[in-house]
Amino acid sequence: MNGLRIALKCEAFVALHTFSGKLILLAPTIVVTLQFLLLRLTEAGQSARDNLLSNPSFDEVVANNAYGYYVDGLSTGLTMLGLLLVAQAAYSFSFDRDTQAARHLLVRRVSRPSLIIAKLLHLHVLGALSCLCLIVLAYLMSGLFWEFGAIVEDGFELISEEEIRNEITTGLRLALIPLPAAIAFGVFISVCAQSATQAVTTALGITLAIDIFKTMLGDFAYYIYASFQPSLIDQSYLQDVSRLVRGYSDVLIDERVMLLNNWVPLPALLIFIAGALWLVRQKKM
Repeated sequence: MNGLRIALKCEAFVALHTFSGKLILLAPTIVVTLQFLLLRLTEAGQSARDNLLSNPSFDEVVANNAYGYYVDGLSTGLTMLGLLLVAQAAYSFSFDRDTQAARHLLVRRVSRPSLIIAKLLHLHVLGALSCLCLIVLAYLMSGLFWEFGAIVEDGFELISEEEIRNEITTGLRLALIPLPAAIAFGVFISVCAQSATQAVTTALGITLAIDIFKTMLGDFAYYIYASFQPSLIDQSYLQDVSRLVRGYSDVLIDERVMLLNNWVPLPALLIFIAGALWLVRQKKM
């Protein structure tokens, strides 16, 4: 436990004095803020043009409902956060090994497994803080530019605010479940790789390859943890929530997929952690 405490202190010190920790914490919220500003400016221009040409616009209540934009912001932020966490996880141990920083910790009686566990805990804390900032800022910014409310069409309430919040909570929970497995995957690649550059390029390359080719895997894709993350080619439940909170009725919810979303990332997490802990004992430092 003493070795783990020393390793955690080192991780905290590095996070406070390097750019990478601040990037993970702030980059998703900054990108989402810019996304909202751009959308608001685009909508203002579109509205001005429609008014000038006297063109009828689609339902303003649905168009200006903040919940849809809030979910889009969460999806964008979590996509970026997932890639940043994978890259940082892959960079972490391999960089320490390249610079001999890991050897200095071993001299201070920090065990090799403690190094890995400390990095996993540190990355999870960073991810949790970044997620919290993203959720709060996306909510405040979407509420500033648009108005939260139920989905109403022709005087009938299609979806109440309570139902919308429940769906967003479910979508957010399902989107966050694969993140620990993604972090563990990055750390596993970090231990396997020969250099920090190789680790980062390999981890991001595999992650993006899964994202691109998962549509070709059919049902097999549902047994890969990364399929449930918000991503560039998004098939996560949060993407369905984005359509639901805009009043679309053609969204099909597969209970089996939701069940797999809950359980598939856990074995992947355990396999990657066990693999990293075993490999770090075998490799030369």
